Amino acid sequence: MPIDIAPLKAWIGRHETTGDALAPFQAAALAATLDRDEAFVAGDLPPLWHWVYFQELHKTSELAENGHARLGGFMPPVPLPRRMWAGGRFTFQRPLRIGQAGQRTSTIADLKAKQGESGGLVFLLLRHEFSGPDGTAVVEEQDIVYREAPRPGEGMPAPRRSAEKPLWRHETTTSEALLFRYSALIFNAHRIHYDQPYCLREGYPGLIVHGPLIATLLADLVRGNADAAMTAFRFRATSPLFGGSPCVACGVPQGRKVKLWAEDGDGGVVMAAEAELAERS
Repeated sequence: MPIDIAPLKAWIGRHETTGDALAPFQAAALAATLDRDEAFVAGDLPPLWHWVYFQELHKTSELAENGHARLGGFMPPVPLPRRMWAGGRFTFQRPLRIGQAGQRTSTIADLKAKQGESGGLVFLLLRHEFSGPDGTAVVEEQDIVYREAPRPGEGMPAPRRSAEKPLWRHETTTSEALLFRYSALIFNAHRIHYDQPYCLREGYPGLIVHGPLIATLLADLVRGNADAAMTAFRFRATSPLFGGSPCVACGVPQGRKVKLWAEDGDGGVVMAAEAELAERS
């Protein structure tokens, strides 16, 4: 049956604001988690590293069975059990800086229902605006998809392979320790990232690597190779990446843009992305 989201439309336009002191610890802890040698004491926060700040501190008693916060507060109570972060878009106006106070304003921008081959779907557009003492720094839009529970015998389609060869490449092993530490850093208790029996029950063959973690690895590939600052970034998840598989960040510079994708250990594309770079002065 099609999902009636008319009652949920009341959530569109709702907003909330969260502040955070951008302390060095979170950035240093993420660097250690990703095996970076960088020492963060002050300075600019790298693109997408803002995700380890501005956390929502839900009590354990406020979590649903899947580890997410129960719906019906700021997030609408969508009547579908599976939730995934399908993609996002970012513009970087100025860097957030470690050691300064920051603020995030979040808004439910849109909510739509569709009927797909696998059943009912609800698409939620969540907009965040991050600011520091000098004004707006990062504007982020998240595409969140809610899906029905898996049907008996429902399989996972094999990810497609890229027809291009990367000029930039970096491989990361997605160990259980990496997934656990990243979940801790973003204060995310979603069980698909650390609870193997739960994943099997949900129809997945193993732990799922966080979409934001994959996107961060792609943004870091640009940061480590490009000759200019990133002004925009877009990503779209195309297939789950399961823990234990390498995450291979791939890039091809194309003028002031960079075509990006992430592959699993078999060469299947799990995320497609694009970065835009500032003009050189």
